[in-house]
Amino acid sequence: MSVVKLADMKVGASGVVEALAGHGNIQHRLVDMGVVKGTHITVVKVAPLGDPVEIKVKGTELALRKNEAAMISVAVEGGRQ
Repeated sequence: MSVVKLADMKVGASGVVEALAGHGNIQHRLVDMGVVKGTHITVVKVAPLGDPVEIKVKGTELALRKNEAAMISVAVEGGRQ
């Protein structure tokens, strides 16, 4: 198992949230959307220039800016990132 930033994961990759690095409003927004430690997360789609990143968390699809996705550390199994 390895830990990577959500912003670096490819479409179809999934894992479990390990940590959030943001502060203040950004961190509160991510937590309110269900992005918390221990939650399973899947990358659904990435825009051509990498912004936004669409993810699926707790059965809901969300769009995050690349800088927000870079704040989320995800533990992934195997080589699929």
